[in-house]
Order: sequence, then structure tokens, then C-alpha cells
Amino acid sequence: MIKEDIGFREAGKFEETRFEKIHNVIFESSQEASLLVAREIANLIQRKSELNEPCVLGLATGSSPVKVYEELVRMHKEEGLSFAGVVTFNLDEYYPMDKNDIQSYYHFMHEHLFNHVNIHPENINIPDGQVSAEDLQQYCIDYEMKIISYGGLDFQLLGIGRTGHIGFNEPGSHVNSGTRSITLDHITRVDAASSFLGIDNVPRKAITMGIGTVRNAKRIVLLGWGISKAGIIKKTIEGEISSQVPATYLQEHHNTTFVLDTEASSELTRVKTPWLVKSCVWTDELKLKAVAWLSELTKKPFLKLTDKDYNDNGMSSLLTEEGTAYDLNIKMFNKMQQTITGWPGGKPNADDTYRPERSVPEKKRVIIFSPHPDDDVISMGGTFDRLIEQGHEVHVAYQTSGNIAVSNEEALKFAEISKALHPDSRMSDKIIEFLQNRTGNEIDSLEVRKLKGLIRRSESFGATRYLGLPDSNVHFLDLPFYETGTVKKNNLSDADIDIMSDIIERLKPHQIYAAGDLADPHGTHKVCLDSLFEALKRLKHKDFMNDCWVWLYRGAWHEWESYQIDMAVPMSPDQVLKKRHAIFYHQSQKDGVMFQGDDSREFWVRVEDRNRLTAEKYHSLGLADYSAIEAFKRYHF
Repeated sequence: MIKEDIGFREAGKFEETRFEKIHNVIFESSQEASLLVAREIANLIQRKSELNEPCVLGLATGSSPVKVYEELVRMHKEEGLSFAGVVTFNLDEYYPMDKNDIQSYYHFMHEHLFNHVNIHPENINIPDGQVSAEDLQQYCIDYEMKIISYGGLDFQLLGIGRTGHIGFNEPGSHVNSGTRSITLDHITRVDAASSFLGIDNVPRKAITMGIGTVRNAKRIVLLGWGISKAGIIKKTIEGEISSQVPATYLQEHHNTTFVLDTEASSELTRVKTPWLVKSCVWTDELKLKAVAWLSELTKKPFLKLTDKDYNDNGMSSLLTEEGTAYDLNIKMFNKMQQTITGWPGGKPNADDTYRPERSVPEKKRVIIFSPHPDDDVISMGGTFDRLIEQGHEVHVAYQTSGNIAVSNEEALKFAEISKALHPDSRMSDKIIEFLQNRTGNEIDSLEVRKLKGLIRRSESFGATRYLGLPDSNVHFLDLPFYETGTVKKNNLSDADIDIMSDIIERLKPHQIYAAGDLADPHGTHKVCLDSLFEALKRLKHKDFMNDCWVWLYRGAWHEWESYQIDMAVPMSPDQVLKKRHAIFYHQSQKDGVMFQGDDSREFWVRVEDRNRLTAEKYHSLGLADYSAIEAFKRYHF
């Protein structure tokens, strides 16, 4: 079959189980997977060219296929891959939508692929978001018939939405549906809100290829990246076919592969609970994962689990290896207990054999990397406070300016204050005029971006001063990849990595804290984390790095699973309130924040709930009862 061309079974992890109804492969990273998908597409283009036949591709938009398109462009430029015989049909487009709008899929496809390869313009087919309402139905019929005239799609590339939609085929779509107009689900519009700078700007309708159109493709590859897709991926691959999860219709397609990264696959039965589908090699991490799962399933703390609990839930092999439930329970209880510490920088003059951090040096140099100018207090405000109180030399480094997340209304308010204080200020006049006359497609001017960045910067100083951190220990890195003025950012560059490397080498930290939250809906956290990892690669041979430990926190989007946590820092009720007040200094991000993902709660509410739930999870496992816990996972570089 075609799917063997790129060696999916060899390159990715695939094990067929009774739970899974769609072929899928798992890769360590979306980057690696994207390269292989691009290679399959390139091989198909070349084979069709040799047969002197057009290669008909169905293409998707969104963040998932970006790396695939980048690799196809590279192969065109460096390996001579020709698109002269390629005909493309895009899945969908918002309606109404001007093709020149930066949010249009016409703009997306030309920016990421078509402007960089030798495809003939007449071979590019993208639904027209400007067709009149009177002509829309006939237009959709004609689009469908044009696909049929080419003999259907040779290859269809897909992403997947949180509702299980493919293209814009929302829940309720019929299995035989063709190209048509559709009303978008509220969740779909929420997910798109960041690109449109608010849900009110997201169109309510779209034009999409139908489920039937997609299922007629000879080959389908669906890309799934990130923890936010894990739940719907499980429903799609393991659930029953349902119009409420349109992607499940792909279970009946003869040549479909889901290509996943580790996080997107994390809820699959063979990944989350592999002991239910096969014999396991019981590593220490897997043992803890299994016992925590069993504790949650049976609603029993670790120390009350019995031999029968293990045997009844597919874990007899673990007991065979460990001896008795009693011995295993105590071992896993101790392992979780040892993650808890009120001394995140290490407890002075204490035996640190079973503590998450070293006792020496007593006073450590610490860098807290914060992707945006509020992630530090949102994600680890209690630990931040405790590190300062316990006398460590704490530095916070804000990796981006965060200017894109400041609303125009907020910026106008500050510009008008500046104008009132300095009536002759031409800069204030310029900013006010721009903001009052700004169109929906217009990128913020440099002056506006600077003002918005200064708003975020002043809020950061307010929070750090409240926690008692000297201004000299606050660093604004303004990584260049972020400074585009749009939601879409540039790729990570040497300039970004240089800035990260410089501050680490200058401060020579004993601890680094960084955001490991890859569920960030607009990707800045991922790029910021990559910049740290690349800097660590450069610096790891330096002597001072032998004493540097890296701790990853997660932000407002997601929390570490209990078995993943290496350090758990409890907070008292007073510390919870102090953390809340530190977050409140970031006033521009309260009351209708622009980038809040799929959760309508404010950041301080959701993070307090998350910290409380982490504490409750620890207590349910039989450990001490705390008001809240911040969790960290150690990264070994």
C-alpha cells in the first residue's frame, strides 16, 4: 500500500490493538513526523509525473501542516521537486472572506506553499469566500464536480478540530456530504479566535469539502499534534462511528493513517494503559503511572490497594514482578511522598537523598523563564515567592514582549493618558490616530507595538516588586521571533538562541525554571521552550552547567499528570491569595483576555482550580492534604 512508501511502520510507533479502528503511528516530535509526511507527498508527485498524470492533492490549513509545507518548499528549492503537474484543492475557507485578508486560507496557502513552488496558478483551487450568497450553492456543486473531473483526490491531508471536525465538517455532518456551506460550531470559532484577535471577529460560516468528498480520496493522512488533541484523537480512533465526531467516519476508509506526536497520542489505550493490551516491561515510571491509574480507577489511596485490585485490572504481571501489593504500594507511596517539598531551592543542612532538590549550595542562582510577561506568576507564583523568601538569587527573564495580547482599547487608554500629560506629544497623536482608524487587517505600527509592550512590561514590574524581587533581577529578552505584529510568528533563529544562551552564561544558574506547557493555543510557549533547549545544547559542555538543573512548569492550559511530577511545592491559603494578587498586576490580561483558548475562566481562576485539583489528587492517593500544589517535572539535558 502507499502508506509503506515512507516507512510509517518502521519510523513511527505502531502496534495494532483491539481498541484501535484506524491505523496510526506515533512520533517523538511533530517535526520528525512532518518530514516523513512531506516525503510521501513528494514521492507521489514524482510517481504521477513519471506516468504523465496530474497529481491531485487535497490540502489543509492551520498549524498542523505548516512543517509539511516547509519541507515541500525545501525539497522544491534544494532537490528539484517540481509542482508543475500538481493540482490542489483546499478543504475549506471562511465565508464571507476576502482572499487578501491575512486570516483567509487563500493567504495562508500562498504564504506557506504556493508562493514558493512552481505550481501553475490555474491548478490552485481554494473555495472562494467572496462568492455571492445567490451563487453559493451552485459554486459548491461546481467545486465538487471539478474534483470529480480529475478522478478524485490522490491524497488528502487533514488536521482535526477539538469537536472532531475535519475540514469544516462540524458535528452532525452526514457521511455522504459534499462540498457545501456550513455554520461553524461555537468551539471551532473559539479555537480560531486568537487568529482573528477575538471571537467576535471570527466568521460564523464557511465553505467546506464534505465528508463524502474526503472519503473518496485514494489516500488520507491526518496530522494530530499536542496534548489538546489527545482526547478527540482517542474518541476518533477507538470510539464508535458517529456524526457527532465526524472524523470517526475515517474508520471506514481503506487507506488512512493518523500521524501523531507523543502528546496527541497520550490518551490512546496502548499509550495510557499499555498493560491492558500487551505484556509490559515495567520501568519505574510505568509502575508509578499504573499504580496512580489504579488508585484513581478504584478510588482508593495507594496504601489501600489490594492484590485483587491489581489482578482484576490487568496488572497481575506487575505483582508477579514486585511480590505483593503491600510492598508495591509502600514503594510507590514513598516515591510520590518524596516529590513534595516546601523548599524548591533545596533545604539547607538537610539530607537530600530523597528530596527533589539539592541542599547545596544553600543559596542558589535561579532563572525563571517566562514566555509571556505573566506566565511566571500564573504558573509558579507560589514557588517564585518561596524562592525569594528563602534567600535565593532569583532572576526572571520574560522571553517575549507579549504586545500582541494587549487590546487596542487598552492601548488607546494609555495613549490618551500620555497625551493628557504631554499635550504636545506627536508620538501620542500618532498612536491615537492609528488606533482610532485601524482596520481589521492592519498590522500594529511599530509605535503601537512598543506601547503595548511597555504596558506588559510595567505590569510585570508591578508583580515582581510585589513579590520582593529587585528590578535589577528582571530581564526583558524580547526574542525576535515574536516581533511580527501578528499572531503568526517567525521561526526560531540563531538570534533568539544567542539571546537565551547569553543570559544563561552570564548568570550561571543552579536552577532554571521554564514553561513546558505545549498546549498553548498560539504556540509561543513551544518556540520559547525550543529556544531554551537549543541554548542548553550549546552550553552543556560548559563547567557551570554541571551544577544546573532544569525544572519545567505548565501554565494555565494543562497540568502534569501525577506520575510525571518530580517536584510538588505546596502552598498555604495565604500564599494562594498572594499569588492571586501578583497575577492581578497584569491588568491588561484580565476581564476578557484575548488569548484564553477554550476556557472562558480568567487565568487566575483556572490556575487556582488547577493548583487545588493537584493538591486534591495527591490527597486522594493517600498523601497529605494541602490547599494547593504547584508541580514541576525535571528536564535532563
